[in-house]
Amino acid sequence: MMQMGLLEAVDKPKPTTLETRTVDTEQIGGRHRMDKLYANRKLAQGYPGLERRAFEWYTNALEELDKLRPGERSAYVDRLFTRLDRLVGLDRIKDVLVLGCGPRPLLAEALIRKSYNVVGVEPVPSLARSAAKYLGSSDNILQGSAEEIPLPSNSQDLVISESVLEHVDSPIKSLNEIFRALRPGGLTFISTTNRHRISLKGDNGEYNLKYFNWLPGIIKESFVFHHLHYEPSLANYSLRPAVHWYSYADLCKLGRQAGFHQFYSVLDVTEYDAPSIAKSRIRTLLLNKVKFNPWLRALALTQIGGDGIFMLKRDDKAEIGT
Repeated sequence: MMQMGLLEAVDKPKPTTLETRTVDTEQIGGRHRMDKLYANRKLAQGYPGLERRAFEWYTNALEELDKLRPGERSAYVDRLFTRLDRLVGLDRIKDVLVLGCGPRPLLAEALIRKSYNVVGVEPVPSLARSAAKYLGSSDNILQGSAEEIPLPSNSQDLVISESVLEHVDSPIKSLNEIFRALRPGGLTFISTTNRHRISLKGDNGEYNLKYFNWLPGIIKESFVFHHLHYEPSLANYSLRPAVHWYSYADLCKLGRQAGFHQFYSVLDVTEYDAPSIAKSRIRTLLLNKVKFNPWLRALALTQIGGDGIFMLKRDDKAEIGT
């Protein structure tokens, strides 16, 4: 995901920095005989051993990121909660759900250390088992999907969904479930793909194919199919490759359909004393211009819209605007 220069250079770590493309299919006569993969296997079963490969790649990528950028997750959590405090106040947050927590639930771990009641939900069985092992307890990890969150209604104050909404089968079902799980006045923080992202290098954060987010839908679908059945290194061995690409307006529209009533970008809750802003007078001036000019804000959101959106669930008992 991409941040503007006036915001943090890296706001949400993603394990896509280790991008190596290898072809695992047999080569005969200089041509890939990909059809041989399914000589004794049904096509609908997908690429053989993909869950194991996904687990190995993801855990290795997280370990490498920890070595390259130690302490980044803690700093990220601090930034997130500074923004939450600015938006609604931390005193309103006690119960937190982390969707798609992965095999090493670093975010859940950091939140537990801050004394929040945390539950991580992970759809892939092997990753859920690994997450419970990492935390040393299965009490904080549940196997489940964003479309069917295994928690009671009105039970959470905050739902964090990092790099999940682009991978789900149904975005609207997922947002409906997030809305259901939240208490009135609760909120969700979502970071996801950005279909308008401009990168001179063609980086898109999901596929090892340059400018993937700008490709026509039919070409995207063909590469998704190719990844799942023939060349899983295309999307770093993901069992659920990114299939949804959003603009900030798309996310607001989906949120309203689910019942959320107010929306805030990372830009809106970034303060002038943030380390990345305060050190530069130019960034301070830019932030001031962008935050309070609807035209400039819209332009900025074409690049940072997917990096973070806060959606609030209405609380009819709360006093708003008084």
